[in-house]
Amino acid sequence: MTLAPCLAQDKGRRYDAMFLEFICEREKGHNDAAFDLLRHCVEIDSTRSEAWFYLAQYYAALKDKDTSLAYAKRAAELDPDNTTYLETLAQAYMGQRDFQQAAETLEKLYDKSRDRDDVLGMLVQLYEQQEAYDKAIDALSRLEVMEGKSERLSYAKSQLYTQKGDKKAAIAEMKLLADQYPNDNGYRCLYANTLYQNGQQKKAVALYEGILKEEPDNRMAQLAMLAYYHDEKDTLRQNQMTEQVLLNKNTTLQDRLALMRQVIAESEQQQGGDSTRVLQLFHRMLAMPDTEADVAIFCATYMNLKKMPQDSIRPVLERALEIAPDNAAARLQLVSYAWREENQDRVIALCQDARQYNPDEMAFYYYQGIAYYQKEQLDDALNAFQNGISVINDQSDPDIVSDFYAVMGDIMHQKGREQEAFAAYDSCLQWKDDNIGCLNNYAYYLSEKGLQLDKAEQMSFRTIKAEPKNATYLDTYAWILFMQKRYSEARIYIDQTLQCDSDSSAVLLEHAGDIYYHVGDKEKAVTLWQQALERTTDDKPLGTEDRRAILTRKVKLKKYLKE
Repeated sequence: MTLAPCLAQDKGRRYDAMFLEFICEREKGHNDAAFDLLRHCVEIDSTRSEAWFYLAQYYAALKDKDTSLAYAKRAAELDPDNTTYLETLAQAYMGQRDFQQAAETLEKLYDKSRDRDDVLGMLVQLYEQQEAYDKAIDALSRLEVMEGKSERLSYAKSQLYTQKGDKKAAIAEMKLLADQYPNDNGYRCLYANTLYQNGQQKKAVALYEGILKEEPDNRMAQLAMLAYYHDEKDTLRQNQMTEQVLLNKNTTLQDRLALMRQVIAESEQQQGGDSTRVLQLFHRMLAMPDTEADVAIFCATYMNLKKMPQDSIRPVLERALEIAPDNAAARLQLVSYAWREENQDRVIALCQDARQYNPDEMAFYYYQGIAYYQKEQLDDALNAFQNGISVINDQSDPDIVSDFYAVMGDIMHQKGREQEAFAAYDSCLQWKDDNIGCLNNYAYYLSEKGLQLDKAEQMSFRTIKAEPKNATYLDTYAWILFMQKRYSEARIYIDQTLQCDSDSSAVLLEHAGDIYYHVGDKEKAVTLWQQALERTTDDKPLGTEDRRAILTRKVKLKKYLKE
């Protein structure tokens, strides 16, 4: 007589011990061991719900939806009052797209947790998915009891009535809300919208007109009347209402931009792309005291698409900056205009302001640095680039970063800081190993110093492979071959250089003369040196008195002079 209770007690102890061990293994993150322990728990006692519940979770993680659902269902059957089990089971049903069973499970959950508004919200969605509109409306009514009548719930119920085909009930629902708040024109508008959607346009329009008499700037009523005039093809009134909506201080930016897209589309389709009215609307909006920068940007974009002159677009972009000085897009476009006009002072000023409003935008440091560099203000250029480097990160544009370091290297070289120049070039090539301009300059400056000529030759060869008719790159390669005493090869490339550059510089001609001297053609060398001397005299910025003196001696002595 006492054997069965003892066996049950022993089974219970073994189950509890095994389940406790499962908990410990799970806490340690030993999921395989925990999974095996759970299965042993079920073997010991299949009437205990918690093991089935946790097994359902493991099978869900293994993407075995059918087994997970079966185990979640078993756990809920063994402990039907456990709300966690019911919620998990409902989610499993939804994962299987069994919305009917999911809804039935959630109804059981709601019976046990009457304060769960989220459960009612899920029920509304599930019933609507099944087109069970009466049940969805009932769930919303229960939510209404819990939360009180509101625009959100009334509107949702009205929409469900409309989907159900019960126009009368849809209208009545919104009328009830409007009657409850008779002084709220927002609710009156919603009621009018429902009338309009359900075939009672005249009554709806009368309501809209009444609202606009009381409140001329009511955005909802204006938008509704705009849609009405569009439906009626009343172009005159539609255009008038369009202006009222666009110039209404209560109109949202989203509505304003959407309406302008519609105006532009109609202009392109119906008026052959005439921009007159579109621009008038844009300019009237931009004249408003509280207009948004996005309106100005949209206007500038439209003007660009219509290929309008920069002089007409520039004031629009400046208006955008006046509204929002931190608008990087507008400022970058203004910088691009100044850049095309070679107005370095304007570029510098725009970028200087940007460094205050957009300190992390690398492009502004780049353009400012280049503008200073073009003005030969090397210290200012270097300062701009060095400040720009401080904002470089993993998401920075490699092309821009590479050019940052390339120009810094050029500046360092001009300032006689060779090691810093070479370090900058190395950084440049780390970001973009095919930066051709950097490869050329780096190679040439190394050859000038007689340093790492093999490395210089490899870099220079990449430039002529990329641009085989670039005289500057060919000259550099020929000169590096000369420095390596590969004179015959050097002559091949210097000849190509002269062919590609009909107006050769003094430096190039002198290089050619030095190469021809070393291949034994002294007469040709002297001729080239003489031409270089003439170019040096005529083009003083490329030469100095010392350079002319050396060339003069070469011509006079008919001999190569090593400097």
